[in-house]
Amino acid sequence: MNRTTLSLIAGATALAAVTGFAVLTAPDPTAVDDGVATAAAHLPVERSSLLCPAPSGSDLAETTYTSFTPVTKGTESEGSAQLQPAATGRPAEESAESAESEEGGEGGEGAEGADEEVAEGAEDGGGEKDTESAKPGKPVLEHKEEPGKPVTVDVPGGEAPALAGTAEGRFAPGWTVQQTTEVAAGTGRGLQGVNCSAPDTEFWFPGASTAAERTDYVHLTNPDDSAAVVDIEVYGKDGALETTVGEGVTVRPHSSEPVLLSTLTDEEQTDATVHVVVRSGRVGAAVQALDDSLGGDWLAASADPAGSLVLPGIPEDATAVRLIAFTPGTVDADLKVQLASPSGLITPAGNETVHVKGGMTTAVDLGDVTRGEAGSLVLTPTDGPVPVVAAVRVLRGKGGSQESAFVPAAREVGVRATSVDNTAKGSTLAVTAPEGAAKVKVTVSGGSEGGTPVTETYTLKAGTTRNIEVPVPDDVEGTYALTVEPESDDTPVYASRTLTATKDGVPAFTVQTLPDDRGMVAVPQTEEDLSVLQK
Repeated sequence: MNRTTLSLIAGATALAAVTGFAVLTAPDPTAVDDGVATAAAHLPVERSSLLCPAPSGSDLAETTYTSFTPVTKGTESEGSAQLQPAATGRPAEESAESAESEEGGEGGEGAEGADEEVAEGAEDGGGEKDTESAKPGKPVLEHKEEPGKPVTVDVPGGEAPALAGTAEGRFAPGWTVQQTTEVAAGTGRGLQGVNCSAPDTEFWFPGASTAAERTDYVHLTNPDDSAAVVDIEVYGKDGALETTVGEGVTVRPHSSEPVLLSTLTDEEQTDATVHVVVRSGRVGAAVQALDDSLGGDWLAASADPAGSLVLPGIPEDATAVRLIAFTPGTVDADLKVQLASPSGLITPAGNETVHVKGGMTTAVDLGDVTRGEAGSLVLTPTDGPVPVVAAVRVLRGKGGSQESAFVPAAREVGVRATSVDNTAKGSTLAVTAPEGAAKVKVTVSGGSEGGTPVTETYTLKAGTTRNIEVPVPDDVEGTYALTVEPESDDTPVYASRTLTATKDGVPAFTVQTLPDDRGMVAVPQTEEDLSVLQK
């Protein structure tokens, strides 16, 4: 028998270098010990992709894009990041009618966390390449100078397109882009903010609506060379809504499709859950929720269905908080509702638990649950865990001067989370550790127009939320970025950032949760003889 000695670390490192994406699979505890020692090395990714939805159709809109990559050890000396326009796709009705003829295969294989590009040949998600597709245009933003410094660009008016971007080399690890739009008046007026997101194959949006006063769009953006085929399911208080053109929406290569929810169904639902499932290919997805009188904001996807959820950083001056929850399938979920306050976990009076019927959207008004203090909502099962997705709709202000935004259930901060487009006044960083005490390291970058970075470490008591007063140096000019790095490996930490801007008495705001920025990939390694694998 020929004996071949293999080095997994070399193979895995090569995989990371070529694809920028690797997954570490936990060892099977029942497997027979074959003498091969394994360990996990964390290496910086070498390529990342992000997608930004088209910001606003209002002529009164002003949009700012901010790009930032944290300084990461072990990266290459070369690299760049750029955002390019995506073409506007066909109307959803036309896309649905032609889906069957253009569909290139069943079920895309894009995994959660597909912000790092997959290997060449897998990007098309199984569909045939469209040689006549729109090609990306001239870059809207380019980032070439150096990591650790934000770069911004302003786009006036309502003609800003959806964007698709790629970062390579030293700009790839933790690359983060924030899209912030200020709309001076009209439906959806106020601040609309969203983190440009990685392409994926499934998204949940509890908190959408088909009510008459709401204008909600599902924005779908395809970064690849082949058409993506997408199903949009909508669930109301009594279950799935009958939709007309939500099945088989085709998103052309390098294009974006805004789908108006009210065109998918005749049923008006104040609170709905939207489920986006990609049959073929992969897309970026976000919901733009615009209200006639309460402003508007982007509704980002909830964390994946889970038995326990954390919704971090509800603004302390919230005048109304509405919880929207949904559980897939037919099994009901009973959830314990708690608020992680500055002093610990408390139970809101009159809202100790919430019952979520299987396959139906449930909404509960929690009032001014934060009572002027920092707070995060913590949902845990009262009995056996049942997977749930959730978000809260938050109002600030009173009377005719109210503004709305959303806080979806968040993923953990993980190794490091990054927030951009912060200002010395108007930015609030909220961090919570519901399960135990934790320490976090917060770094303020230099500003987009100059300044010196600074780092501070903060302690979180178990079950609390802390609004951190970020130590912004006096010499920081322009906007700055924040990175949050937990120093307690075994305690989950969650975070969000709130931007505020009061204009004409209206307290405009937007909230973005801060999940792991996926700057590092776990790579299995060993130097042992693997010839046993070839017996």
